[in-house]
Amino acid sequence: MKQEPTGFKSSLRLIDATMLVAGSMIGSGIFIVSADITRNVGSSGWLMVVWLITGFMTLTAALSYGELSAMYPKAGGQYVYLKEAYNPLISFLYGWSFFTVIQTATIAAVGVAFAKFTAYLLPQLSEDHIAIDLGFLHVSPAQLLAIVVIIILTYVNSRGVNAGKSIQTVFTMAKLLSLFGLIVFGLFFLQKDIWQSNWKDAWELKPLAGSSAVGSYTTMAAFGAIAAAMVGSIFSSDSWHNVTFVAGEIRNPKRNVGLSLALGTVMVTILYILTNIMYTGVLSLSDMAHADKDRVAVSASQVIFGSSGTVIIALMIMVSTFGCNNGLIMAGARVYYSMAKDGLFFKKVGALNRNAVPAFGLWIQCLVASLWCLSGRYGDLLDMISFVVVMFYMLTIGGIFILRKKRPDIERPYKAFGYPILPLIYIIMGLAFCVLLILYKPRFTWPGLIITLIGIPVYFVIGKFKNNKHEN
Repeated sequence: MKQEPTGFKSSLRLIDATMLVAGSMIGSGIFIVSADITRNVGSSGWLMVVWLITGFMTLTAALSYGELSAMYPKAGGQYVYLKEAYNPLISFLYGWSFFTVIQTATIAAVGVAFAKFTAYLLPQLSEDHIAIDLGFLHVSPAQLLAIVVIIILTYVNSRGVNAGKSIQTVFTMAKLLSLFGLIVFGLFFLQKDIWQSNWKDAWELKPLAGSSAVGSYTTMAAFGAIAAAMVGSIFSSDSWHNVTFVAGEIRNPKRNVGLSLALGTVMVTILYILTNIMYTGVLSLSDMAHADKDRVAVSASQVIFGSSGTVIIALMIMVSTFGCNNGLIMAGARVYYSMAKDGLFFKKVGALNRNAVPAFGLWIQCLVASLWCLSGRYGDLLDMISFVVVMFYMLTIGGIFILRKKRPDIERPYKAFGYPILPLIYIIMGLAFCVLLILYKPRFTWPGLIITLIGIPVYFVIGKFKNNKHEN
């Protein structure tokens, strides 16, 4: 009888890890969320400020995680860092939130985005049609397609890390080149009158028609508008840390995890800023804010490429979201694996299959993500995820300060860039973002927080079950 592997295989090179960072970040957000950002801030200057703030926060967090990844280069990433810095309860709450909201809902949101743009080429798959009517639940062809794609990618990744990394590297290279191509063509066809109009009053912060606010902002409302606008940019820049979850499968992880974080986030941040500069050169602010179903990239592509623009951008986003979901699915199961090894998740999740991957964890992730696909709107998931994600980023970066005091003896091949100033700035900015989001967008921030807090009684129930089991 063939023995199952007991450890992960170190199969991922620096290029693979970097493509996982970049590929997990670039999904559908950059093609969509600038519409909502524009509605909230109402000017080109503030649109860029929102992306610059998000880019600064992302880079600061990634460089800070580099220290933690070098200290603990093993599967589980952020879950492990929180456990070492704080305690098992805090790390469990992250793992619980990750499983119930952060990773699974992100997979669902990206999957639904893939289906929405596929419908441009195959209208019968539109979200406007009903494929299954259960009375209390209407399921569209787009939702069904999203689920099918998630199942296919889960199966591929259950066949081993090499299968998943091949898809990741190829699709990420393709979308980096296509996004760069869109930027180049957009800047080449930049319309001078639109550019000048968009940048004439670049620093006037005001809501555009279609946003939740009217008139001019008060000072506090202005901060709230910026926080609300950042929900989209943070979602679009998220999942860069997925590479830390597969640290146990990366060659020379003490060096390559941190380096891939830096390379991947810098690359994507630059592309995002250039993409938004391109948008302001081909579309008026009104056209950006009122793009059909927020598909800003489609509107821009139609200006640049004419009637074929819709097909070009649809294919780009299909490639982008497919590759993004592959990275999310590949990385996510490693967190549940680490939780299971600590006795905080189903025991079977802590076992590797003959291909040296946590297959059971992959399939239960697939199940929950599929349920999220049926749950509803893209924006609802986006708002809920951004709040919870930033909350745990702050805690993790705060863990660097704790571990410097608590474990000064551990080797640190790399130390957080700009410590303690930059990590502290991130924590302050993240705290401001979360507070403002609770005040100005409570409808979708509270559910995420409540789901996280539900993990507290779940943790103690699991602990009680473990103790009873040991006593018996």
